[in-house]
Amino acid sequence: MQFGIFSVGDVTTDPTNGTTPSEHERIKAMVRIALKAEEVGLDVFATGEHHNPPFVPSSPTTMLGYIAAQTEKLVLSTSTTLITTSDPVKIAEDFAMLQHLADGRVDLMLGRGNTGPVYPWFGQDIRQGIPLTIENYALLRRLWREEVVDWEGKFRTPLQGFTSTPRPLDDVPPFVWHGSIRSPEIAELAAYYGDGFFANHIFWPTEHYQQLIGFYRQRYEHYGHGKADQAIVGLGGQAFIRPKSQDAQREFRPYFDNAPVYGHGPSMEDFTSQTPLTVGSPQEVIDKTLTFREHFGDYQRQLFLMDHAGLPLKTVLEQLDLLGEQVVPVLRKELESMRPAHVPDAPSHESLKAAAEAAAAEPAVATAD
Repeated sequence: MQFGIFSVGDVTTDPTNGTTPSEHERIKAMVRIALKAEEVGLDVFATGEHHNPPFVPSSPTTMLGYIAAQTEKLVLSTSTTLITTSDPVKIAEDFAMLQHLADGRVDLMLGRGNTGPVYPWFGQDIRQGIPLTIENYALLRRLWREEVVDWEGKFRTPLQGFTSTPRPLDDVPPFVWHGSIRSPEIAELAAYYGDGFFANHIFWPTEHYQQLIGFYRQRYEHYGHGKADQAIVGLGGQAFIRPKSQDAQREFRPYFDNAPVYGHGPSMEDFTSQTPLTVGSPQEVIDKTLTFREHFGDYQRQLFLMDHAGLPLKTVLEQLDLLGEQVVPVLRKELESMRPAHVPDAPSHESLKAAAEAAAAEPAVATAD
């Protein structure tokens, strides 16, 4: 089971003092947060991709490459790579390069994003979001798996005798998660290819994500990749932690009440009762997170959103100390003890490489027999 954090990279005013970090300060803070994640024993850091204010991570592989040079174990991922408006050729090249720099500690989460105007900025039509996703991903897979590609589609110029460089490390493409908030077509795409499915699992009720994940598991089995409970599932989550619950609630309330996404809406109490958000003690975060398995089955990756809504860097780092020292060790132990032996771990470069080597050796074994 992998545990980590993901960031949307928002630049938000701190409602308690009216200060707003500069873009430079926010970018540097995200790097510091990633380094802290490795320091406290987390497995994954994931960054979003946005091309509009008030967000800063427009170039995820640049940031992740910089973080790769300063870490040793941390898996570097995205919480959204825009498969609709990013050229599949550039995605193939950028993430293969990152793979080499990070010695394989790389995967990515493909998505369509939640900013409509980004489509025309990159010459695309939002009404073609799903067809763009399907076509672009089919090309991306070929670019990583075939050395020479001839290709023609609807949404970009044809390719003739094209080779994407560099080639994936060890000829093993990065593992792909497909992220979705609401689209069964994306769950179907993930299931068809046997990829991972990541449910954002932040702002919507549990029942909504149960339907999406249940559908993905059903289709994963339908396509012959394994049993439904062996499908590769990732979940988001949200927490604000202090040693005492009342301190957490008091400190986080002004951030919640003024957050760009959910501020000025439901009360914090209503929101925490209806969504995965936990504002409380380490034990309360543990208890709430353990319910995710009851709702969705055994899963492979749990990422927490910890640096949103204008929280100062010092506070976020304190949150990561509590998460890494008091929450995640208990979750690891509890979830591992409940996981059946046939449910796989989250794929890694090493496991994917071993599987590819085993598959390549099979014909030779059959011939020898």
